Amino acid sequence: MPNINYESCEMCNFEIHKSILIVVSDTSKLTDGTETGIWFEEFAIPYTSLIDKGYEVTVASPNGGQIPIDPESINDKFEVAKNVLKNVKRLCAVDYPRYDAIILPGGHGPMFDLYKNETLGKIINDFDKKGKLIAAICHGPAGLLSAISGNNNFIKNRKLTSYTNEEEFFSQKEKQIPFFLEDALKNSGALFVQGKINSVNVTEDSNLITAQNYNSTGVFTQKILEYLEKN
Repeated sequence: MPNINYESCEMCNFEIHKSILIVVSDTSKLTDGTETGIWFEEFAIPYTSLIDKGYEVTVASPNGGQIPIDPESINDKFEVAKNVLKNVKRLCAVDYPRYDAIILPGGHGPMFDLYKNETLGKIINDFDKKGKLIAAICHGPAGLLSAISGNNNFIKNRKLTSYTNEEEFFSQKEKQIPFFLEDALKNSGALFVQGKINSVNVTEDSNLITAQNYNSTGVFTQKILEYLEKN
């Protein structure tokens, strides 16, 4: 048997990276029938950055399959991320205990399906109890509402942010949504941190990272990477 020096063996010098679960919405229409979907760069920038760093990333949605992209957010960049959205896993089929973090991108869709998804709520509560990273951007924090059940409310007295009421009016979507996300989070006991319209605003509270809007995507992604490297 060969005498291997494990301290100098290049083949033995590897790093086991964490596994990340990204959960996206299946919703393709607003209340008036206007097309919507995932806000593309809120998914693509974190996804691409994580893949480039060597992390294993799984994308899932309540129904699985092809994910709609908000027409206002489509661009010619991030083709790999765009192809991933053509066929994602069904959330209930994901072996979630093996993952180290969950990310919820925005687009208005989470306010129609993720906010009430029982499987997502179970995952978020499990991750919170184990101190795993929970990150959400723009309308993605609507998914955090799924984790509220009875006396179990992990966002109560937690600092967070999301797309604001002012931004809904600014984007003229206030009549096309089922509720105002800012109000729902505040009414659930969250310590809501509001920035100016379209400003970069990212909050951190222990294992919870949230961002206000798509302009915050870059900083949001960086905070996720920093957290994963430290924990």
